Amino acid sequence: MAKKALCIGINDYPGTDSDLAGCVNDAHDWSEALDARRFQVSSLLDDQASKASMTNALQTLISGADPGDTVVVTFSGHGTWVPDRSEDEPDGRDEGLCPYDIATNGPLLDDEIHDLFSERARGVRILLLSDSCHSGSVTRGDESDLDPNLPRARFLPLFAWLSGERRPDNTGRPPNLHNGMARTGGDLLLSGCKDMEYSWDTRFRGRPNGAFTYYALKTLKDDLSYEQWFARIRDYLPSTRLPQSPQILGPGKLRKSWVFD
Repeated sequence: MAKKALCIGINDYPGTDSDLAGCVNDAHDWSEALDARRFQVSSLLDDQASKASMTNALQTLISGADPGDTVVVTFSGHGTWVPDRSEDEPDGRDEGLCPYDIATNGPLLDDEIHDLFSERARGVRILLLSDSCHSGSVTRGDESDLDPNLPRARFLPLFAWLSGERRPDNTGRPPNLHNGMARTGGDLLLSGCKDMEYSWDTRFRGRPNGAFTYYALKTLKDDLSYEQWFARIRDYLPSTRLPQSPQILGPGKLRKSWVFD
């Protein structure tokens, strides 16, 4: 039984004026932690992580997995949404991950990830660790004068990447959101926040990281179940400075299994 991982980290979002600082560090940190646990790890960083490259890397990872294998995907970067065209979203919006080239090629949507994950062989376990925002609509405002040491939201609103003529008429906050990336089709999702919250890009001892990634790795131990690991993460988040509530979604049997076993 093989263990394989893909770690994606994107700080640079050309054409959006919304660059981040800690996502590449997140990817390096996840890669190191997974390599130490005998995973075969590949990474996509900044301009390597175009939408096509992310799609191809996921296809390769999943098509190459055999029954009994474990596949881990980590993503650190912006999250966003678009109007739902397939009418399968209760809130009328598809959530997505923002690739490097989102300004030209758009996001990698939850529906697309679901289709990719659905191609796995029977008996392949997929875990998704997402340190990004999947909320419906949050006004970013002018952050040009922010102190770089302060937290920054990992959410990319439509006006930051979608041209005016292509934007929907209604870009206001929806009344409800329904688990966003939970419908990607993986067995287990650990995410940095609730749908209506931010995941924060911040600094710890002067080094940029995502808050969820930092505390997830700080609390990671091999003798924990996913449920126990998640409980330790929630000892740190949410906090007054970082008001985000990490989520765990997946069947109880898997949540009680050993981390990355």
